Amino acid sequence: MPHAPSWYADTAHPAPNRPMLVGDVTADVCIVGAGYTGLVTAIELAQRGLSVVVLEAEKVGWGASGRNGGQIVTGFNKSIAEIEGWMGKGDARQLWDLSEEAKTMLAGLVERHQIECDLKWGYLLAALKPRHMTALAEHQAELDGLAYGKSRMVARDEVRAMVATDSYIGGLYDEGSGQLHPLNYALGLARAAEGLGVRIHEGSRVVRVETGDKPFATTATGKVSAGYLVLAGNAYLGGLAPPIRSRVMPAGTYMIATAPMEPERAAALIPSGIAVADINFALNYYRRSPDHRFLFGGGVSYSGFDAPGLKTSLRRTMLRYFPQLADVPVEYLWGGHVAITMNRLPHLGRISPTTYFAQGYSGHGVALTAIAGRVIAEAIGHQAERFDIFARIPHRPFPGGQTFRMPALVLAMMWYRLRDLL
Repeated sequence: MPHAPSWYADTAHPAPNRPMLVGDVTADVCIVGAGYTGLVTAIELAQRGLSVVVLEAEKVGWGASGRNGGQIVTGFNKSIAEIEGWMGKGDARQLWDLSEEAKTMLAGLVERHQIECDLKWGYLLAALKPRHMTALAEHQAELDGLAYGKSRMVARDEVRAMVATDSYIGGLYDEGSGQLHPLNYALGLARAAEGLGVRIHEGSRVVRVETGDKPFATTATGKVSAGYLVLAGNAYLGGLAPPIRSRVMPAGTYMIATAPMEPERAAALIPSGIAVADINFALNYYRRSPDHRFLFGGGVSYSGFDAPGLKTSLRRTMLRYFPQLADVPVEYLWGGHVAITMNRLPHLGRISPTTYFAQGYSGHGVALTAIAGRVIAEAIGHQAERFDIFARIPHRPFPGGQTFRMPALVLAMMWYRLRDLL
């Protein structure tokens, strides 16, 4: 059972084939999904002495955790000021602190468990037009107010020294954001979890869950009965949990990787070696790989279908920023689904006193999944104060129900794409 094809899959560290669940087993906690959320939750629970079984329909990191852009981004997809308007100053400030703890956790997990995932810090949010510079200056002012101290505005000349393109008029440099190899990070988390006694079953798609007083999860070949259930399938949870399905929408996102270049040529594209993203609503993001390729992502789709000619269209966009790559072929195209929410904030909560969930990181999941796993474990351990801060984030269902919500979102995205172009 292979991973979904990608440059990440072809450069992943060797990992064992974990057994399918067969028969009935028991555990303190059953986790559905072996992505970042499920694996960090498993680690945190096992460190507290609980027995944990993780059920994965495919392979560890098969979903967004193994296919994403590999970018670690400070904060949330909304400003702290916006969050404060929804939740009040106290909760908003605590959410900010939790988001910073998430990055510290990620770095700690990589160091403690010796996860080789090419972790590197440094990130540029790039401005294509004056209104982007205004927005970034407001963001920088908010970060200063939070005493962040790791970011600064940069002008066109400094951006040009960081990235070999004339497309940007300035940007915001953040030394506290970064990049990693997402699939190798997931595989490292799985190895760490198993070292703590966690049992992971691959090829074990959950077909039914019971979320009452005696929760369980069943597959075609077995059943896990547990004291608690954690649903960590995110965009791939499907209809397994109807009470939370309407709060997230799967969004397709895609990446390409060029052929490897001479090391000097690849280094010249991003002399600083940082990760980069613009701040269009339908953003583009990119970085160099250790084997001297250029990794470029974008092309978000909300239709549920992959558009034809994605490799060509993404390459065309890449060349708009980096025409010097015109003679370099594209060797990889891959994509997958992330889960977004209406307000673009993560959705954590309880379906019942025994069943927890986390989903909808809206593009910020590489870091935020870490703190989600920790606060879920805390709540299961009867220390729910920090979990409840996340659970208080207000979430509305996407309008239109299951039939019309996707067309409605596609129409909205057409407007935002037009706005990006104007």
